[in-house]
Amino acid sequence: MKIVFFGTPEFAVPTLEKLLNHSEFEVLAVVTQPDKRRERGNKLIPSPVKAIATAHNLPVWQPERVKKDTETLTQLKQLDADVFVVVAYGQILSSKILNMPKLSCINVHGSILPKYRGAAPIQWCLYNGEKETGITTMLMDVGMDTGAMLQIATTPIGLLDNAQDLADRLAALGGDLLVETLLKLERQEIQPIPQDNLAATYAPLIKKQDYALDWSKSAIQLHNQIRGFYPNCTATFRNNLLKITASAPLGSVGDRNLPPELIHKLPDLSNISDKPGVVVSITKGIGAIVQTGEGLLLLREVQLAGKRPQSGWDFVNGTRLTVGEVFSAGR
Repeated sequence: MKIVFFGTPEFAVPTLEKLLNHSEFEVLAVVTQPDKRRERGNKLIPSPVKAIATAHNLPVWQPERVKKDTETLTQLKQLDADVFVVVAYGQILSSKILNMPKLSCINVHGSILPKYRGAAPIQWCLYNGEKETGITTMLMDVGMDTGAMLQIATTPIGLLDNAQDLADRLAALGGDLLVETLLKLERQEIQPIPQDNLAATYAPLIKKQDYALDWSKSAIQLHNQIRGFYPNCTATFRNNLLKITASAPLGSVGDRNLPPELIHKLPDLSNISDKPGVVVSITKGIGAIVQTGEGLLLLREVQLAGKRPQSGWDFVNGTRLTVGEVFSAGR
């Protein structure tokens, strides 16, 4: 099966590697986003997908707008591919492109469709406190993740899973599911299932204001925001911006699902209460516990501006944090 692969971030790499290492598939070329200027020195950095493609001596095309790039469109047409595979490419494909391959264009999407169509399904499913998510392979159409579904693979979400943990797991799951999907399609063993548009939900691009923590929210809401939008959620501490990169909700919602080794270290918090944002307890070896609008939140990992992430306990020691200090809203 001759394949053209469209993808950009690390999430797409396991799927590309599965295709490259499978005897039934031949990857003809890779289409990925243009190199971006990142890190110090303003150097042009290739996408993770381009790095893999280059290592395998594959042709790589990086159009600014693939729908409008006549050279890329001509090259895609000339390849006469059986399938286009799309994994987090980052651009919308036109109907002209979708109609080029002999069999179909297939997308590997990081949710159980029709829930969480859109750009950030992993982040928003965590934000909303889902207990399960998965990968859907689907036939692409001109809509935003609206095509008929081919196969679904699911995975549970743990209370302390963050967006990176879940993305890594789903990326591996996606590679396996795509291989299975392609082989079954070739043998005509899959019947596409139309999506229920009435059950659809959307996962839009994340905006800067989504990162700001509001301590009047409940502990579980804040925890889901922190892990969903990892590692960028912010609070204000001593008039400086502080990223909170790992947390744990305490109380009836959280304690049942926390690791036993963490639960055993926690003090009795049953009679503790204060205004939202106030540090109500400091647990030796773990970190600060903060009052929220409902319940308590343990700060497991934080990052001061210009510094590396540090454990909640190192943060307590380094700042000489005391009970009664206040965290205010992020910005």
